[in-house]
Amino acid sequence: MPRSGPRAVRTYRDAFKRTAVRLSQQPGMLVKTVASALEIHPFMLSKWRKDARDGRLRG
Repeated sequence: MPRSGPRAVRTYRDAFKRTAVRLSQQPGMLVKTVASALEIHPFMLSKWRKDARDGRLRG
């Protein structure tokens, strides 16, 4: 049965996003593994990786 009420939306600082992207770019590391360790959805990490490639996530 679905939960009732508003969903909690978390926001993440750019420093956290950059760190997550760097971790996921290490040799042998999978996006799924890093996302699980950071308790975020793999799609979110993939989006941050794309943002970093496109220059929208700087640092």
